[in-house]
Amino acid sequence: MSIGRLPDHEQRILDEAERALRRDRRLDRRLRTLRFRRCPDLTRLAASRPRGLTVLVLLAVAVSLMVVGIVTSTPGVIRAFAGVWPVALFAVFRLLCRWTEGWSVHR
Repeated sequence: MSIGRLPDHEQRILDEAERALRRDRRLDRRLRTLRFRRCPDLTRLAASRPRGLTVLVLLAVAVSLMVVGIVTSTPGVIRAFAGVWPVALFAVFRLLCRWTEGWSVHR
């Protein structure tokens, strides 16, 4: 098997196939979005700007899980609270940062 260049007719077929694939925008978009990462993209998460309603729902879920966890002492509920609580605190922190950022600019 030769490592050299393909014969002309095979190179033309290959070039035409590559041109057809490059013109397919749907395929190009799918290939760009299918990139696998070893870890989640934390910069996107840190740059998120939660809305007030989202923060209220997270806090309501966290508080209800805390109350149910205290009353029942069920390990599953306590683990769920341990998972939701940091997310709720982070969302509150991001919301407060956004509000104070807008407040300091208008002052």
